[in-house]
Amino acid sequence: MRVGLNPLPWVLTPDGFDLSVPVLRRAFAEIARTPFKGIHADPPAGVDAVSYRALLAEYGLEPAPGYFSADLQAADVVESAKRHAGVQAALGNTVVFLATNLTPERIAHPAIGWRAPGELEQVVDVVGRVAEAVGGEGVRPALHPHVGSSVEVESEVRAVLDGVPAGVLGFGPDTGHLAWAGMTPHVVMAEYADRIAAVHLKDVHLEQAEQARAADAGYFEATVTKYRVWTEPGRGDVDLMAAIGTLPDTFDGWLIVEVDVPEAPTNLESTQLSAQWIADHLGTF
Repeated sequence: MRVGLNPLPWVLTPDGFDLSVPVLRRAFAEIARTPFKGIHADPPAGVDAVSYRALLAEYGLEPAPGYFSADLQAADVVESAKRHAGVQAALGNTVVFLATNLTPERIAHPAIGWRAPGELEQVVDVVGRVAEAVGGEGVRPALHPHVGSSVEVESEVRAVLDGVPAGVLGFGPDTGHLAWAGMTPHVVMAEYADRIAAVHLKDVHLEQAEQARAADAGYFEATVTKYRVWTEPGRGDVDLMAAIGTLPDTFDGWLIVEVDVPEAPTNLESTQLSAQWIADHLGTF
Protein backbone atom coordinates (compact mmCIF):
# COMPACT_ATOMS: atom_id res chain seq x y z
CA MET A 1 0.00 0.00 0.00
CA ARG A 2 0.97 3.64 -0.38
CA VAL A 3 0.65 6.12 2.49
CA GLY A 4 -0.43 9.72 2.04
CA LEU A 5 -1.67 12.68 4.07
CA ASN A 6 -4.66 14.99 3.97
CA PRO A 7 -3.51 18.58 4.70
CA LEU A 8 -6.80 19.37 6.48
CA PRO A 9 -5.15 20.89 9.60
CA TRP A 10 -3.91 23.74 7.42
CA VAL A 11 -6.89 23.95 5.07
CA LEU A 12 -9.59 23.82 7.77
CA THR A 13 -9.02 27.25 9.33
CA PRO A 14 -10.96 29.04 12.12
CA ASP A 15 -12.58 31.11 9.38
CA GLY A 16 -13.67 28.09 7.33
CA PHE A 17 -12.34 25.87 4.55
CA ASP A 18 -9.48 27.65 2.74
CA LEU A 19 -8.08 25.75 -0.23
CA SER A 20 -6.11 28.68 -1.60
CA VAL A 21 -2.60 28.43 -3.07
CA PRO A 22 -0.94 30.44 -0.25
CA VAL A 23 -2.46 28.12 2.36
CA LEU A 24 -1.40 25.05 0.38
CA ARG A 25 2.14 26.39 0.05
CA ARG A 26 2.37 26.79 3.82
CA ALA A 27 1.03 23.29 4.27
CA PHE A 28 3.28 21.70 1.66
CA ALA A 29 6.39 23.44 3.03
CA GLU A 30 5.79 21.92 6.46
CA ILE A 31 4.70 18.51 5.20
CA ALA A 32 7.89 18.34 3.12
CA ARG A 33 9.77 18.25 6.43
CA THR A 34 8.15 14.90 7.22
CA PRO A 35 8.29 11.51 5.44
CA PHE A 36 4.87 12.01 3.81
CA LYS A 37 4.98 12.38 0.03
CA GLY A 38 1.46 11.60 -1.18
CA ILE A 39 -1.08 14.40 -0.72
CA HIS A 40 -4.86 14.02 -0.73
CA ALA A 41 -5.27 15.91 -3.99
CA ASP A 42 -7.93 18.57 -4.48
CA PRO A 43 -6.75 21.48 -6.64
CA PRO A 44 -8.07 24.93 -5.72
CA ALA A 45 -10.52 26.64 -8.04
CA GLY A 46 -8.74 28.00 -11.08
CA VAL A 47 -5.75 25.66 -10.74
CA ASP A 48 -5.65 22.93 -13.37
CA ALA A 49 -4.16 19.47 -12.95
CA VAL A 50 -0.85 20.36 -14.62
CA SER A 51 -0.33 23.40 -12.39
CA TYR A 52 -1.33 21.50 -9.28
CA ARG A 53 1.10 18.68 -10.01
CA ALA A 54 3.81 21.28 -10.55
CA LEU A 55 2.96 22.90 -7.20
CA LEU A 56 3.26 19.55 -5.44
CA ALA A 57 6.51 18.79 -7.22
CA GLU A 58 8.06 22.02 -5.93
CA TYR A 59 7.93 20.42 -2.48
CA GLY A 60 8.80 16.87 -3.53
CA LEU A 61 5.19 15.73 -3.15
CA GLU A 62 2.79 13.75 -5.36
CA PRO A 63 -1.01 13.49 -5.76
CA ALA A 64 -3.01 10.87 -3.87
CA PRO A 65 -6.76 10.27 -4.31
CA GLY A 66 -9.00 13.27 -3.82
CA TYR A 67 -12.53 13.64 -2.50
CA PHE A 68 -15.85 14.45 -4.13
CA SER A 69 -18.80 15.45 -1.97
CA ALA A 70 -22.08 15.02 -3.83
CA ASP A 71 -24.79 17.61 -3.28
CA LEU A 72 -27.89 15.43 -3.39
CA GLN A 73 -30.11 18.39 -4.24
CA ALA A 74 -28.00 19.84 -7.06
CA ALA A 75 -29.35 19.40 -10.57
CA ASP A 76 -25.80 19.24 -11.96
CA VAL A 77 -24.39 16.78 -9.40
CA VAL A 78 -23.59 14.16 -12.05
CA GLU A 79 -21.81 16.66 -14.28
CA SER A 80 -19.90 18.02 -11.29
CA ALA A 81 -18.79 14.49 -10.44
CA LYS A 82 -17.60 13.91 -14.00
CA ARG A 83 -15.56 17.13 -13.94
CA HIS A 84 -13.97 16.21 -10.62
CA ALA A 85 -13.16 12.71 -11.81
CA GLY A 86 -11.62 14.13 -14.96
CA VAL A 87 -9.26 16.24 -12.87
CA GLN A 88 -8.37 13.25 -10.71
CA ALA A 89 -7.63 11.20 -13.84
CA ALA A 90 -5.45 14.01 -15.18
CA LEU A 91 -3.53 13.96 -11.89
CA GLY A 92 -2.87 10.26 -12.40
CA ASN A 93 -5.24 9.07 -9.68
CA THR A 94 -7.33 5.97 -10.32
CA VAL A 95 -9.51 6.28 -7.20
CA VAL A 96 -11.57 9.08 -5.68
CA PHE A 97 -13.34 9.15 -2.32
CA LEU A 98 -17.07 9.71 -2.86
CA ALA A 99 -19.15 11.21 -0.06
CA THR A 100 -22.40 13.13 0.26
CA ASN A 101 -22.65 16.72 1.47
CA LEU A 102 -22.96 17.54 5.12
CA THR A 103 -26.47 18.77 5.94
CA PRO A 104 -27.57 21.37 8.52
CA GLU A 105 -29.71 18.82 10.38
CA ARG A 106 -26.91 16.29 10.66
CA ILE A 107 -24.34 18.91 11.61
CA ALA A 108 -26.69 19.86 14.45
CA HIS A 109 -27.29 16.21 15.44
CA PRO A 110 -24.30 14.18 14.22
CA ALA A 111 -23.61 10.45 14.35
CA ILE A 112 -27.20 9.33 14.98
CA GLY A 113 -28.52 8.91 11.43
CA TRP A 114 -31.08 11.71 11.44
CA ARG A 115 -33.06 11.64 8.22
CA ALA A 116 -36.33 12.61 6.61
CA PRO A 117 -38.70 9.94 5.22
CA GLY A 118 -37.53 8.69 1.84
CA GLU A 119 -34.09 10.28 2.14
CA LEU A 120 -32.12 7.04 2.13
CA GLU A 121 -33.71 5.86 -1.11
CA GLN A 122 -32.71 9.16 -2.72
CA VAL A 123 -29.18 8.82 -1.38
CA VAL A 124 -28.75 5.35 -2.89
CA ASP A 125 -30.10 6.56 -6.23
CA VAL A 126 -27.93 9.68 -6.46
CA VAL A 127 -24.77 7.95 -5.23
CA GLY A 128 -25.31 5.24 -7.83
CA ARG A 129 -25.67 7.75 -10.66
CA VAL A 130 -22.69 9.78 -9.48
CA ALA A 131 -20.57 6.63 -9.14
CA GLU A 132 -21.37 5.61 -12.71
CA ALA A 133 -20.33 9.06 -13.92
CA VAL A 134 -17.04 8.92 -12.02
CA GLY A 135 -16.31 5.43 -13.32
CA GLY A 136 -16.96 6.64 -16.84
CA GLU A 137 -13.92 8.90 -16.49
CA GLY A 138 -11.69 5.94 -15.66
CA VAL A 139 -11.62 6.59 -11.91
CA ARG A 140 -12.90 4.15 -9.26
CA PRO A 141 -15.35 5.85 -6.85
CA ALA A 142 -15.02 4.70 -3.23
CA LEU A 143 -17.89 5.38 -0.83
CA HIS A 144 -16.67 7.50 2.08
CA PRO A 145 -19.11 7.55 5.03
CA HIS A 146 -18.83 10.86 6.89
CA VAL A 147 -20.42 11.97 10.15
CA GLY A 148 -22.75 14.88 9.42
CA SER A 149 -23.53 13.62 5.92
CA SER A 150 -26.38 11.50 4.58
CA VAL A 151 -24.22 8.38 4.84
CA GLU A 152 -22.91 8.19 8.39
CA VAL A 153 -24.43 5.32 10.45
CA GLU A 154 -24.08 1.61 9.76
CA SER A 155 -27.54 1.06 8.28
CA GLU A 156 -26.86 3.82 5.74
CA VAL A 157 -23.39 2.54 4.85
CA ARG A 158 -24.78 -0.91 4.24
CA ALA A 159 -27.80 0.39 2.30
CA VAL A 160 -25.58 2.24 -0.17
CA LEU A 161 -22.97 -0.48 -0.56
CA ASP A 162 -25.65 -3.14 -0.93
CA GLY A 163 -27.82 -0.96 -3.17
CA VAL A 164 -25.13 0.04 -5.69
CA PRO A 165 -23.30 -2.77 -7.52
CA ALA A 166 -19.72 -3.48 -6.53
CA GLY A 167 -18.67 -3.00 -10.13
CA VAL A 168 -19.94 0.58 -9.95
CA LEU A 169 -19.00 1.64 -6.42
CA GLY A 170 -16.04 0.71 -4.26
CA PHE A 171 -15.53 1.42 -0.56
CA GLY A 172 -13.32 4.14 0.91
CA PRO A 173 -13.79 3.74 4.67
CA ASP A 174 -12.67 6.32 7.18
CA THR A 175 -11.81 4.59 10.45
CA GLY A 176 -12.57 7.70 12.49
CA HIS A 177 -15.96 8.47 11.01
CA LEU A 178 -17.01 4.82 11.25
CA ALA A 179 -16.03 4.71 14.93
CA TRP A 180 -17.65 8.03 15.83
CA ALA A 181 -20.88 6.85 14.22
CA GLY A 182 -20.93 3.78 16.48
CA MET A 183 -19.34 1.13 14.28
CA THR A 184 -16.33 -1.07 14.87
CA PRO A 185 -14.27 -0.11 11.80
CA HIS A 186 -12.50 -3.42 11.24
CA VAL A 187 -15.77 -5.36 11.44
CA VAL A 188 -17.45 -3.31 8.71
CA MET A 189 -14.28 -3.17 6.64
CA ALA A 190 -13.84 -6.94 6.80
CA GLU A 191 -17.33 -7.52 5.38
CA TYR A 192 -16.64 -5.27 2.38
CA ALA A 193 -12.89 -5.84 2.12
CA ASP A 194 -13.00 -6.86 -1.52
CA ARG A 195 -14.49 -3.44 -2.38
CA ILE A 196 -11.98 -1.27 -0.50
CA ALA A 197 -10.15 0.94 -2.97
CA ALA A 198 -8.55 3.40 -0.52
CA VAL A 199 -8.72 4.19 3.20
CA HIS A 200 -8.73 7.25 5.42
CA LEU A 201 -6.78 6.33 8.57
CA LYS A 202 -8.12 8.37 11.47
CA ASP A 203 -8.28 7.99 15.25
CA VAL A 204 -10.88 9.19 17.74
CA HIS A 205 -11.42 9.48 21.48
CA LEU A 206 -14.50 7.28 21.84
CA GLU A 207 -15.33 8.65 25.30
CA GLN A 208 -15.41 12.15 23.84
CA ALA A 209 -17.62 10.95 20.99
CA GLU A 210 -20.00 9.28 23.45
CA GLN A 211 -20.16 12.36 25.67
CA ALA A 212 -20.85 14.58 22.67
CA ARG A 213 -23.61 12.25 21.47
CA ALA A 214 -25.21 12.10 24.92
CA ALA A 215 -25.22 15.90 25.08
CA ASP A 216 -26.63 16.18 21.54
CA ALA A 217 -23.63 18.35 20.70
CA GLY A 218 -23.30 19.63 17.15
CA TYR A 219 -20.51 18.58 14.82
CA PHE A 220 -18.21 21.52 15.57
CA GLU A 221 -18.95 21.38 19.29
CA ALA A 222 -17.95 17.72 19.22
CA THR A 223 -14.73 18.32 17.32
CA VAL A 224 -13.54 21.81 18.21
CA THR A 225 -15.24 23.88 20.89
CA LYS A 226 -16.52 21.53 23.65
CA TYR A 227 -15.18 18.06 22.97
CA ARG A 228 -12.08 16.58 21.32
CA VAL A 229 -13.25 13.69 19.17
CA TRP A 230 -10.30 13.74 16.76
CA THR A 231 -6.72 12.89 17.58
CA GLU A 232 -3.54 11.63 15.92
CA PRO A 233 -3.14 7.92 15.02
CA GLY A 234 -2.45 5.80 18.07
CA ARG A 235 -3.57 8.41 20.59
CA GLY A 236 -7.22 7.41 20.46
CA ASP A 237 -9.29 4.27 20.83
CA VAL A 238 -9.65 2.93 17.28
CA ASP A 239 -7.89 -0.37 16.60
CA LEU A 240 -6.12 0.93 13.52
CA MET A 241 -4.00 -2.17 12.97
CA ALA A 242 -7.11 -4.35 13.01
CA ALA A 243 -8.61 -2.08 10.37
CA ILE A 244 -5.49 -2.26 8.23
CA GLY A 245 -5.44 -6.01 8.75
CA THR A 246 -8.75 -6.38 6.91
CA LEU A 247 -7.15 -5.24 3.66
CA PRO A 248 -6.55 -8.06 1.18
CA ASP A 249 -2.96 -9.14 0.52
CA THR A 250 -3.44 -7.81 -3.01
CA PHE A 251 -4.40 -4.30 -1.79
CA ASP A 252 -2.15 -1.75 -3.48
CA GLY A 253 -4.21 1.39 -2.89
CA TRP A 254 -3.66 4.46 -0.77
CA LEU A 255 -3.86 4.72 2.99
CA ILE A 256 -4.49 8.42 3.68
CA VAL A 257 -3.71 9.64 7.19
CA GLU A 258 -6.19 12.31 8.23
CA VAL A 259 -6.31 14.40 11.40
CA ASP A 260 -9.12 16.91 10.95
CA VAL A 261 -8.35 18.83 14.16
CA PRO A 262 -4.92 18.13 15.68
CA GLU A 263 -4.60 17.37 19.36
CA ALA A 264 -0.88 18.11 19.16
CA PRO A 265 0.12 21.77 19.69
CA THR A 266 0.92 22.49 16.03
CA ASN A 267 0.08 21.12 12.59
CA LEU A 268 3.69 20.11 12.05
CA GLU A 269 3.92 18.28 15.37
CA SER A 270 0.65 16.52 14.60
CA THR A 271 1.97 15.39 11.21
CA GLN A 272 5.24 14.25 12.75
CA LEU A 273 3.32 12.15 15.29
CA SER A 274 1.31 10.61 12.44
CA ALA A 275 4.50 9.86 10.53
CA GLN A 276 6.05 8.23 13.58
CA TRP A 277 3.00 5.99 14.03
CA ILE A 278 3.25 4.88 10.40
CA ALA A 279 6.98 4.21 10.73
CA ASP A 280 6.50 2.25 13.97
CA HIS A 281 3.57 0.16 12.78
CA LEU A 282 3.96 -0.16 9.02
CA GLY A 283 7.58 0.70 8.53
CA THR A 284 7.09 2.30 5.15
CA PHE A 285 5.80 5.27 3.23
